[in-house]
Amino acid sequence: MDLVHMRQPRGRPRCRPAQLAGDRGYDAHRIRQWLRTRGIRPVIPPRKRVGHRRPGRPVTYDRGAYRARNVVERCIGWLKECRSVATRFEKLALNYLGLVHVAIIQRYLWFLTQPRATP
Repeated sequence: MDLVHMRQPRGRPRCRPAQLAGDRGYDAHRIRQWLRTRGIRPVIPPRKRVGHRRPGRPVTYDRGAYRARNVVERCIGWLKECRSVATRFEKLALNYLGLVHVAIIQRYLWFLTQPRATP
């Protein structure tokens, strides 16, 4: 999280996101507390618990922001279809990043060459 830098329209880049989305596997008190101490709003749905309810206020999250996470999941799923990216043949991080860039360019070119359906 400390290496993330998001460009802003003006001023210096932000080092922390406004919110962070994760699946139910990240539903832990310590993770939520870590995010809150850094001013990051967690968008993590609570785990489905069997049996007694936990005491205290129930955990809430932004359902709309959680659904937007699907775009990132699909992009990562598509990148895993590229064999050289999924198996990480490259040892150096710089070379691997280059392969990711080539895969994204290939996908973009594929979108550009697809015939558009007219309504």
